[in-house]
Amino acid sequence: MNMMVPKVIAPPEPRTLDEVGVSRVTMRDILLKTMFRTNTEQVSALSKLIALPVTLVQELIDDARTQRLIEATGTMHATSASEMGYQLSDAGKARALDALAQSEYYGAMPVPLTAYREQVKRQSIRNIQLTRDQLLGAMGHLILPPDLIGQLGPAVSSGRSILMYGPPGNGKSSISNGIRDAIGDNLYIPRAVEYAGQVITVFDPIVHTTAPLPEDDPNSLRKTGARFDRRYVYCQRPTVITGGELSLDMLDLKYNATARTYTAPLQLKSSGGVFIVDDLGRQAEPPQKLVNRWIVPLEENRDILSLQSGEKFEVPFDTLVIFSTNFHPNEIFDKAALRRIFFKIKIDGPDQKGFLKIFQMVAKKKGMPLNEAALIYLLREKYPTIDNVYANYQPVFLVDQMMSICDFEGIPHQMTPELIDRAWANMFVSNEHIEH
Repeated sequence: MNMMVPKVIAPPEPRTLDEVGVSRVTMRDILLKTMFRTNTEQVSALSKLIALPVTLVQELIDDARTQRLIEATGTMHATSASEMGYQLSDAGKARALDALAQSEYYGAMPVPLTAYREQVKRQSIRNIQLTRDQLLGAMGHLILPPDLIGQLGPAVSSGRSILMYGPPGNGKSSISNGIRDAIGDNLYIPRAVEYAGQVITVFDPIVHTTAPLPEDDPNSLRKTGARFDRRYVYCQRPTVITGGELSLDMLDLKYNATARTYTAPLQLKSSGGVFIVDDLGRQAEPPQKLVNRWIVPLEENRDILSLQSGEKFEVPFDTLVIFSTNFHPNEIFDKAALRRIFFKIKIDGPDQKGFLKIFQMVAKKKGMPLNEAALIYLLREKYPTIDNVYANYQPVFLVDQMMSICDFEGIPHQMTPELIDRAWANMFVSNEHIEH
């Protein structure tokens, strides 16, 4: 599927230490800590570890040698084009230990928050314009109401918040995942950002999926694919999915008191991508309280985080937030909160015709032969007992149940009224009093 989206501009590679944007002391200490923790001696290897060009790493080493923190080993490494080796002096080891006592962070140089803000603008989720065909292509496996794509398209293309609500089992989670798949291009995620001397790690292998590096257009005068700031990782647009486990503290900076390092909260890790809050109303926190936490970010595209010292600072909020709930919005939100969620889309169950279409598609996919008498029995005898309320999950549930029963009984997969009865009994629990 070809994406009609602007090509994301790569963060430019720093050419001088000043362009790195971090203080010389911070860069020196991260270099010393990295050498101490990894026992790395060669400039080329250190360049990969701290994610800076070789020329800048050499300049940092030369500065540290002047300060008598690093010394040449006097040996050339035949395996690395005869590179000179370097090691920490006693003073360098002492400085590294002192720096580690302040923060255990080492490795890739952080990106200053101001530079990260600029990169967020270059790759904003709001730069994406999806077409009807792209959304349909990502959701072609779902049976959707005819007008739903027309509602979802403008909501997704706006990059604003979406509330999907309706009875359970009708594909709200699947639609959320389809939106994520439709967006589908790549961006640059910083390994870490720096603010006020504090390093905050952002790249998370659990959240972020690396992508093959882009190739340069041979006709382009500007070569960006191979040469970009290696403090960033080229990734698929991220998706964070949370459910009943979501709590307010998951939206704050995480401070590790032992390592004295910070980790970005979920919404910052999802920058440029999608944040799905599934099963809203099932969390320990009331939905109103959760949405109140998002009011400023949703309205102003910025979030406020706090350091351990209590100092507050702004970070970009560039995330498509999708709330999904089985409750009616008026039951869980006040009008002020609802006003701040830009799109409200009801996801209803199918009508009888849609239900039969889903049932037929599921049966075909699973290799279950359809039986007209069994289907008529299901529609005439079973569904009236639940007021003919159909849901998208039911065909899959019923077909899987009948197949499991057939396997147990040692008979070919088939549909019969008796098997419908047995499958139906597992789909619903009858109301009865149980003595304790």
